[in-house]
Amino acid sequence: MMTVRDQALACRAAAQQVAELDAPARHQLLTAMAEALAAAETQILAANAEDVAAATAGGTAPAMLDRLCLDASRIVAMVAGVRHVAALPDPVGVVTRRERRPNGLLIERVRVPLGVVAMIYEARPNVTADAAALCIKAGNGVILRGGSEARHSNRAIAAAIDNAFVACGLATGAVTVLTDLRRESMIELLQLNDIVDLAIPRGGEGLIRFVAEHARVPVIKHYKGVCHLFVDASADEELALALLVDGKTTRPAVCNALETLLVHAAIAPQWLPRAAAALRKRGVELRGCARSRELFADMVAVSEADYAAEFLDLILAVRVVDDAEQAIAHIRQFGSDHTEVIATRDELQAERFVRALRSAVVMVNASSRFSDGGELGLGAEIGISTTRLHAYGPMGAESLTIERYVVRGEGQVRHPAIPCA
Repeated sequence: MMTVRDQALACRAAAQQVAELDAPARHQLLTAMAEALAAAETQILAANAEDVAAATAGGTAPAMLDRLCLDASRIVAMVAGVRHVAALPDPVGVVTRRERRPNGLLIERVRVPLGVVAMIYEARPNVTADAAALCIKAGNGVILRGGSEARHSNRAIAAAIDNAFVACGLATGAVTVLTDLRRESMIELLQLNDIVDLAIPRGGEGLIRFVAEHARVPVIKHYKGVCHLFVDASADEELALALLVDGKTTRPAVCNALETLLVHAAIAPQWLPRAAAALRKRGVELRGCARSRELFADMVAVSEADYAAEFLDLILAVRVVDDAEQAIAHIRQFGSDHTEVIATRDELQAERFVRALRSAVVMVNASSRFSDGGELGLGAEIGISTTRLHAYGPMGAESLTIERYVVRGEGQVRHPAIPCA
C-alpha cells in the first residue's frame, strides 16, 4: 500500500498533466468519465449495496443511510452531473481584469488551477464523482478521503473514473482515493502543506471541526446548515406554505432543508395553524415558542438549543416574531451563515432582509432547497462554503481556481537609472 505522502505526490504529478490540458481536452476527459460511470452502473450499485448492508447492520442513522444509498436514479443523476460540468464554461485562463499602466505594462488577472484539493467527506458516494468532475474541470488534482462506511462505493466510482483516464491516455493519479482510512492518515494528509493546496470537508459538524483543528492547509468550512424561513406580514399565504413544505419535507436530511420557521405576528393567527397542520400531516415534529403553541396546540415547547440545531430530520423549530427586525435578530443569533428565506410581497422589506443578513445565500420568495450548486447553475457542487475565503456559498468549478497576475511588458524596468553592470 502506498503511503499517504506517496499518493499525494502522485496526485500532484498527474494534476500538472491535467492543468496543461486545453479546454477541449478536459471536456473530452470529462465526457469519458461520464460514459465510464454509466457503463459501471452494475458494479457501482453492487458495491453500494455492500456498504448499505454493513451500515444498516451497524445501526447507522436514517439520515446517514439516505446519504449513503445509491440507486439507478442517483447513478443517472451522477452521470448527468458530470456531463453538466463538462458543458460548463471553462474557468481556466479566464482574464478577469486587463489594464494598461502608464508605463506601458499590460496587467492581467487570470484564473488558474488551485493545484491539489483534499476532499474529506462522509457517507455520500456521489461526492466522489462530483468532486472529481469539478476538480478536473478546473485543472486540479483531487485526493478523495471518503468515510469507511462508503469504502466499496467510492472505490467502484474511482475505478470507473480511472478507466476514463486510461482511455484518454492520461495518468490516473489526478483522481486519487485514499487507501488508508485511519484517522491518523487523514491528519497526515491535512498536514501536507507542501503538496495539498486546499482541504474541503463535507459532512457533519464534528468532522469539519476535526479537519479545521488538524489542518496545516487552508480549509473551506461549513459547520452546519441552520436555514430559516421568515414569513412576513405581507406574504402570499399559498406561496409561503409551498416554500415551507418544500423546504422542510422534500429531503430533510440535507443541509439546505429548513430548520426554523419565523412567522410575523400579524399573519400568524390565520396562517400558522394551517401551515402547522400541513406539516404534521407529513410527519413533522413541531417545537414552538409559547405564542406558536397558543395558535397550534400540537407542538412541544422549543428550547434555545433547538433554535441553533441542524436537525437533519422531520423536526422544525417555530417562533412568532413581532416584526422583520426581530426575525433578523433571531437569525443573526442562531443562524449558521448558510441559507435564509423571506416570503414577502413587500419589495422594501425583501431588500432590508437581503442587506441585513450576511449568510452565503439569501432567498426572496424561493425555496431554501435551491441553495445548491446544480440549481444555481454551477453544475455539481463540491461543497458550500460559509467561510469568507476566496469562495462563499455553493462552490462550483470556478471556485476551484484562483486568480494570479500576468504582466506583459516590452523591457520595462522599475529603476532605469541603475546600470546593469
